[in-house]
Amino acid sequence: MSGLIGKKIGMTSIFDENGKNIPCTVIQAGPCVVTQVRTEEVDGYSAIQLGFDDKSDKNTTKALQGHFAKAGTTSKKKVVEFSFDEELNLGDTVGVDLFVEGEFVDVSGISKGKGFQGVVKRHGFAGVGQATHGQHNRLRAPGSIGAASYPARVFKGMRMAGRMGGDKVKVENLRVLKVVADKNLIVVKGCVPGAKNSYLTIEK
Repeated sequence: MSGLIGKKIGMTSIFDENGKNIPCTVIQAGPCVVTQVRTEEVDGYSAIQLGFDDKSDKNTTKALQGHFAKAGTTSKKKVVEFSFDEELNLGDTVGVDLFVEGEFVDVSGISKGKGFQGVVKRHGFAGVGQATHGQHNRLRAPGSIGAASYPARVFKGMRMAGRMGGDKVKVENLRVLKVVADKNLIVVKGCVPGAKNSYLTIEK
């Protein structure tokens, strides 16, 4: 799948031709530079590595500086591999014109970290019964987590409280509502994972 690396700008809403208010996300998609070309002969598979968002050489290792210099570009903060059908060479630039209005894309990103959360927020538990008949501070409790002397343990995978968020999430089939080529922006219907200014991978 071909695609681009992008950055989440934020959410807004626009009106369609019927006057319906549609929630949407604005994404800065590219421009991305081809920093490496993978081939079947050398790497065993074919892919295109794209780099996005400049960073200073002071914060880049010497090895990566040489890697980017070979492509004739500045150091990049984010690199991702894609499979492109068309032929691309080192140093080529891929822009937001890769997408057209009306098509559907898949967007991947790292979801917002929410810290240590209980079972109600993390797994949608309903709590243990109502607040009557002696039920004290049980409204958000997980309830029983196992049996008695058999199996005498808690099964792996039991849904409990714990760290929530910070996972890689892919949202599929988001419609591209608008492409703003001169500002490298695309507007997709709905929401995408991650906080503002977090990196995204947009695939078509």
